Order: sequence, then C-alpha cells, then structure tokens
Amino acid sequence: MWEQNYTPVAHSLWLSALVAAIPIFVVLYLLGLRRKPAWIAALAGLASAAVLAVAVYRMPLGAMLSSAAYGAAFGLFPIGWVVFTAILLFRLTDAAGQFEILKDSVGGLARDRRLQALLIAFAFGAFIEGAAGFGTPVAVAGAMLVGLGFSPFYAAALCLLANTAPVAFGSIATPVITLAATTGLPLDRLSAAVGRICAPVSLFLPAYLILVMGGRKALRGVWPAAAVCGVTFAATQFAVSNYVGAQLTDILSSLAAIAALVALLRVWHPQDVFRLEGDGAENAAPPRRAPIEIARAWAPYALLVVFVLLWGLDAVKAKLSAWSIVFAWPGLHNRVLRMPPVAAHPAPYAATYAWHWLAAPGTACLLAALLAALLFLRLRPGQIAQVFAGTAKNLFFAELTIAAVLALAFVMNYAGATATLGLAFVATGRLFPFFSALLHQLQLGPVLMAASNSSGGVMGKMISLQSIAVAAAATRLRHEDEARLFRFVLRHSIFLAALIGLIVAAYAHWGGAWTR
Repeated sequence: MWEQNYTPVAHSLWLSALVAAIPIFVVLYLLGLRRKPAWIAALAGLASAAVLAVAVYRMPLGAMLSSAAYGAAFGLFPIGWVVFTAILLFRLTDAAGQFEILKDSVGGLARDRRLQALLIAFAFGAFIEGAAGFGTPVAVAGAMLVGLGFSPFYAAALCLLANTAPVAFGSIATPVITLAATTGLPLDRLSAAVGRICAPVSLFLPAYLILVMGGRKALRGVWPAAAVCGVTFAATQFAVSNYVGAQLTDILSSLAAIAALVALLRVWHPQDVFRLEGDGAENAAPPRRAPIEIARAWAPYALLVVFVLLWGLDAVKAKLSAWSIVFAWPGLHNRVLRMPPVAAHPAPYAATYAWHWLAAPGTACLLAALLAALLFLRLRPGQIAQVFAGTAKNLFFAELTIAAVLALAFVMNYAGATATLGLAFVATGRLFPFFSALLHQLQLGPVLMAASNSSGGVMGKMISLQSIAVAAAATRLRHEDEARLFRFVLRHSIFLAALIGLIVAAYAHWGGAWTR
C-alpha cells in the first residue's frame, strides 16, 4: 500500500504547493493565454498531473493510471451522460420544428433580451439546476437562448454566470447532502449556513447579470424586474434552506422567481429598447400561437421536469438504485493510504464506482426526450436515431474535455497534490475563512467552514473546463471562442468567489452563535 506524502519537495509545504499547482497553471496558460480549445488544455493538464504524480509524489504508475481512468469514468457517467441527454432533448425539439413555437411563446411574454435572460438563464436555469444539476441547466438554458436569437457566445456566458448561486442546492440538494455525509455535520445546520451565505449573492445576481449584458444603462431600464427576481429568489432561498430543508430550496426559489416575473410582466414592461451584439435593427413581435401549439412545444420540457423530479424522490431513487452496478475500482481501491494531518490517522483511500445507469438524472432526461419525441414531436424512429448520432458526433470534444478534467482531478486527489494545496490554504491562518470559500484546525465553526467551501466552490464552477465544454456544446460555440469565453467569465468568477469569501469572513469573526 502506497502512502501519500504532502510535502514531497524539500519537505516544504509552500514549495510542494507551488509544484502541485502546475497542472492548474498549465490549463490556465493554454486556455487563457494561448487560447487553445478546452479539450487540448484539459489533456495537457492531465498529462502534467500524471507526470507530477509519478515523478514528484512517487505515486506508483499503475495507481496513477487507474486513478485517471476512474476520474474519466466518473466524468462520462453521470456528468457527460446528463449533458448528452439534455442537449439531445433540445435538438429533438428543434428537429421537429417545435422550438420556433416555444421561442414565440417566450417572445410574446418578454421580447426584451434582458428579461429573456432573467427568465431563461437565471430563473428557469435555477429550476433545472434544482431538479437535475450536473450541467443540465447550462445545456438546456444555453440551447434555448441560442434558439431565441442570442449569439452562442453571449448565451454561453450568461448561462455560466447565472448558474452560480443555485448550484449549492442543485440536483435536489445533492451537494449539501453529500457534504453532510462526508463531514458528519447535521444536514439542517449545513443547509441553513449555505443558505445564509448564498442568499446575499442571489439577491443581486439578477442585477449583476444585466450589468454584464449592457452596463448601468441596461440595468436602469429593467431594474424593477431585476429587483423582483433577486428579492424573491433570495428570500425564498433563505427561508426554505433555514426553515424547510435543503432538498426543495432551488425548486421553490426558482418557481417563486418565475411567478413573480410573470406577474410583473402583466402590468409592466421596459420603456427602452435593448439589443445584444448581432441583433437586428428591429425586434418584431412574434406571431400569436394557439394555446394547444404552445402546450405541445413546451411538453418535452414539462416531461423533463416531471421525470427529473420523479427520479429525485427517495422512494423512486431507492428502487432505481437497486439496479445499479457498484464495484471497487481495480488497482486503486484501498491501495492508497491517506496520512495525517489530512486524515486523523493513516487510512485507506477508497475508490468505489457506482454505475447508476437507471437512477442517473441523465437517464431521466433520455426517457423524457424519447417519450416526447414519440408522443408530442411525432418524430419517426429513423429521425430520432439521426438526431442521436448527430448529437453524439457534435459532443465528442465536449465529452472528451469532461473526461480529461475529471481524470486530472482524480489523479491529483489520489496522488496527494490536492491535499497539499488544501494544507497550504489552511496555513494562511486567520485569512483562511476568506480563502476557504475559494477552496479545521483553526478553532472556527465547522459548519460555517464546510458551508463556505460548498458555497465558494460553486462560484468557480463557471470557469471549470467541463462547464466551458458544456456551454460551448449546448450553444455550438466555435472551439476558437472557448478561450474567449473562459477569459470573459474568469473575472466574474474571481469577483463572486471573493464576495463569498468576504461574507464568510464576516460571519466567522462577527457572526457569533448564529454561524456555529
């Protein structure tokens, strides 16, 4: 059994942390500076992580290769699976000619691009995040915005930015539930802490989204909508996470925001005209559609909601999970020994892969897509197969990126490089509450620190390579524009993560018993 060593470079934590960060620097350099496609940056980062694990951390070659395969498998299923099926649903709808009707129905409610972004990217995206997660909201909302006439770049950027604060409670609160299971901390207290951290960000995120789209002038024209959306979502998120439970936080918050926006738009509309890059000079009113046409066009997404909510029920999930295939990952399970101070005492590092082929959210999306294609879209089996094959071909590089990124992460985890970086952040002392949100030896409240890691981590999700790959695939963004997208969202990710850090630091030093 191989023992992890967290200071392999001259027994120095800081030198070791600098070396451990090399794969991250490689990715940032290639994607941010050299403007390489995401899949090239991901593969290069994986290669550097592999060399680092074997040459610096002295990880056995077999264990390193096994950890890379383990991460790639996890990347393709469930993450890559749900991305594929979510985009498949959109492309089946588009192939049947129903998306034009869906677009007209949204345009009839809100022709203004800013309002469409609030409704689709933020509110509807948050609902899909709460129901399914795993990249589904960016895939679904991004494809919808492109269908509504947004450029692929702006559609991808807005969806990545909007899909931040809701992620902490995504997929029926899977992140918070997993956090409670891994830390042993009470779920209700973690849910409350995450809600208290995320609610202030959710309060102003809709307005921030509009600022990014067009600056203060754009926000002045729709500030009532941004305020109603932010206040409603944040208030519901705070109340549900603190007094109801984690599981329904995103779903109820997003439904409240959608209802509030629809109610507002019945009595108010912006007086100015706003256009994005590439918009035509005129924004003509969409043709009126019969209610039965609108219902049929929205039926595939209604099925998606029904299936993912059904898959999230504990009773259903338990029955579906009974068909799962669970096994110890060969060549890795309990072959690595985690050492103090990362573990309280030397302990084997488990590596168990669970193939929830039936219980996965992606399977729910697939069944919704196939059922919708047959019942509502009226596509023939041959047409469905053609769209399926085309989607698989178009998503090849996106799936490759997701697999490579997760392989990189798993190699760093099992080699001990991730632990080195974590220990370096802990060593920052009193600044750790701030840096913890960017990533408990300091006598700080464990609930707050755990919640800060969960909340702060999602603010960096928009710059992760798998998120970039999902957004690019959903909007059919050109590979050469992926680096531009990364640079665009990078500064917003840093700002939001720093904001979370300030909120957590304030809670840690002045929050008192409320944050323990």
